Amino acid sequence: MTTVYPVKRRQFLIGSAGLAGAAVTGLPAIAQEGGKLPAYVAWKDAGDMIVHTDETLETMRAAQGDALVTPSSDLYIRNNLPAPSEEIVADRDAWEVSIEGVAEPGSMTLGELKLLGSETVVAVLQCSGNGRAFFDHEASGSQWATGAAGNVIWTGVPVRAVAEALGGVAADMVFLTGTGGEEIPEGLPPESIQVERSVPVEAMEQAILAWDMNGEPVPLAHGGPLRLIVPGYYGVNNVKYLKRLAFTAEESPAAIQQTGYRVRPVGVSGDPSQPSMYEMSVKSWITGPLEDAETGEVRIEGLAMGGTSAVTGVEVSTDGGESWQEAQFLGPDMGPYAWRPFVLVADLDAGTHTLASRATNGNGDTQPETFEPNERGYGHNGWRGHAVDVTVG
Repeated sequence: MTTVYPVKRRQFLIGSAGLAGAAVTGLPAIAQEGGKLPAYVAWKDAGDMIVHTDETLETMRAAQGDALVTPSSDLYIRNNLPAPSEEIVADRDAWEVSIEGVAEPGSMTLGELKLLGSETVVAVLQCSGNGRAFFDHEASGSQWATGAAGNVIWTGVPVRAVAEALGGVAADMVFLTGTGGEEIPEGLPPESIQVERSVPVEAMEQAILAWDMNGEPVPLAHGGPLRLIVPGYYGVNNVKYLKRLAFTAEESPAAIQQTGYRVRPVGVSGDPSQPSMYEMSVKSWITGPLEDAETGEVRIEGLAMGGTSAVTGVEVSTDGGESWQEAQFLGPDMGPYAWRPFVLVADLDAGTHTLASRATNGNGDTQPETFEPNERGYGHNGWRGHAVDVTVG
């Protein structure tokens, strides 16, 4: 398999036949040489994916375009453990979930959960390490650029409805904990590798147990038959193959909670005192493609998200941040947790231009110019790192 890594700054060349391929994809030639997709995601669009490893596949930046919703065939893959057997989706309604930390704890099948009602939410799914490639210290892990993110339509039962049906949340429970159903290799202590995440219990107001993704049953590769979705939170908290939902007084003892996904200075080990990768930040990036350079007018496209509140505006710079123009949102507003495609038509002279975007959300947060490095390369939303150089001529 060919492992491909996007560079920190993309080059778009307009009006040059020799680099027409790069202009179309928005990626250097090496990133177009994706290897054969792993069998469990062979149904995805290989032409739109960057293969880092069997468990980490990124959507090409240009392929994100101005899509209001990310097609399932283009959505990135990030698995902490290999996906379970296809047998677990053979009879989806028979999948069983243990529910704890409520007045009447017990187990429910997916079929029974469906009888409690359903809601649909459009929410960005984004890996904590999206943007890692833009750090200078080369943090370990897949060198995601912008493609470890997608805008997805999720349908499922609200967690608050599940808790209510079982008598309500027990007293003094301050975390919502989800446990994944991946197989634990023999000989390893479960807490050392199990995917189990705890988030503040307040997140239950927006969280759902999702059985549909983009109008179809959640694929096995993305956590089917049942996935915990916590809108506005980074992907690791959206536990796949959910087999246990618990309201707890303490955070999960699993390593992925205690030491993993912790924000700390470069060179420092993870520990529970450090901030956990919970809520996402406001963010945007340019996706292209850029067109019609002969007239000087170039259509600049991109995507913007607000994190835990709706994105309210986005500005675009064509001169590396010296000046900014307000961009226009495309399509309908799909809710506070969804991204918004945007466009700006700019008149660009011949030469190289640095294109950047910066978004603002309903909380008044605006993307910073730079982002302080951290050991694992998490949470980068600095607009300068996400900028692209464009040559018009």
